[in-house]
Amino acid sequence: MRHSNTPISHEAADDVPDESSLQRNLKNRHIQLIAIGGAIGTGLFMGSGKTISVSGTSIIFTYAIIGFFMFFVMRAMGEILLSNLKHKTFTDFCTQYIGQWAGYFIGWSYWLAWVVVAIADCTVISSYMKFWFPDIPTWAPAFSVLAIMFALNMFAVKMFGEIEFWFALIKVVAIIALIVTGVVMISLSVTSPQGVVASLSHLTEDGVVFPYGISGFFAGFQIAIFSFAGVELIGTTAAESHDPHKTLPKAINSVPVRVIIFYVLALGCIISVSSWAKISIDQSPFVQVFLLAGLPAAAGMINMVVLTSAMSAANSGVFATSRMLYSLSGKGQAPKLFHALSKASIPMRGLVFSCSCMGAGLVILLIIPEVMKAFTVLSTISAMLFIFAWAMIVVAYIRYRSIDPQLHIASRFKMPGGLLMPWLVLAFFAFVIVLLALESDTLHAMLCMPIWFAILAVAYLRKGKAPQLASETSVS
Repeated sequence: MRHSNTPISHEAADDVPDESSLQRNLKNRHIQLIAIGGAIGTGLFMGSGKTISVSGTSIIFTYAIIGFFMFFVMRAMGEILLSNLKHKTFTDFCTQYIGQWAGYFIGWSYWLAWVVVAIADCTVISSYMKFWFPDIPTWAPAFSVLAIMFALNMFAVKMFGEIEFWFALIKVVAIIALIVTGVVMISLSVTSPQGVVASLSHLTEDGVVFPYGISGFFAGFQIAIFSFAGVELIGTTAAESHDPHKTLPKAINSVPVRVIIFYVLALGCIISVSSWAKISIDQSPFVQVFLLAGLPAAAGMINMVVLTSAMSAANSGVFATSRMLYSLSGKGQAPKLFHALSKASIPMRGLVFSCSCMGAGLVILLIIPEVMKAFTVLSTISAMLFIFAWAMIVVAYIRYRSIDPQLHIASRFKMPGGLLMPWLVLAFFAFVIVLLALESDTLHAMLCMPIWFAILAVAYLRKGKAPQLASETSVS
């Protein structure tokens, strides 16, 4: 391992970087599946039963609405990244267009968000492993998975791409299998042991669209927003994608299709087969559908899929945190020691530090042995940090349009909707934050945010405004 004094910059997508730069080894199939994996959060597998129970079939509209606004966040991020390939992550352009404080806050907040996500997913993996090994100590699977993710991320970035490729593929296959199974059951009007006949009419029955009125519909947003955490991950792969001008637009533009297939169609099939009133809050509705289809191995199969989904999220966290520390260090907003790469062009010191923080966080299993209680606290905190990151991306886009209008005019990947859409997206995020404040469990997590931002403010002021690396943020 060595320390690099070379700025993290590339003049073009097809440059041949030296050993002091992140390598562009992620191929198109890696980027596409990383994007898909980001769109399929563990919340879809773990929390969809609860979302349906509080919102009824209106939850389908909830996911569609969130997906709609997230598409524009992705387009804003994509336009700025492709307008200047010297930007390696969204922290880089937030630093340039909003200020060094913004890059500092969003960089460290995004780092913490993924640290918390990794801790949360390693935590919940413990409960999944008890399906097969009920007597295993809760902490053992969590620490084991973290160790495996650390070891895999020590190798070339292509290894991360391959891991996420197969993790995402498993999730895609599981959801497609559910949709196909649901369509067959609906077509054949299969009757479940509970006497429910599979039918599309369950989507529009009396009292199922808004079973608890508008308050139930709003409650769905509070839960569903968690499922989209990680959809912006392709923005952190820009520096390591082989052909960003080709791969990033394709991945971003497919967001609406992924939302329709993986959320709207899947939830539609679940409700049509099970009916809203019969869906259990405590059991994965994915398991229910396969059980109703008469597949005896359904529980174990879906448990494996959910386990894989959690491992995928933890793996993404390990990857994203090390790259974020590398980027922050390059701008003087993190210790210089993190701006070092291994011979495989991996930010090893950032990887070690991030995984150490994750390991320390897993001590929560020794303090709070109830896995789901610990997971609820962790996932809520991470969701708030992701909302902050998404909002800052949009604010940076508004500033980009004002400061560098020539780049927008020359862009071949313009965000649709003009300048009105970014403001609508910000208004939507403000609306979601208000909804999160209405529930006691999410409110408690929100109260942690002022503490975190106060810590960042003190650290930033004590450090002083570090000189910005002109080579990282200048427009070529």
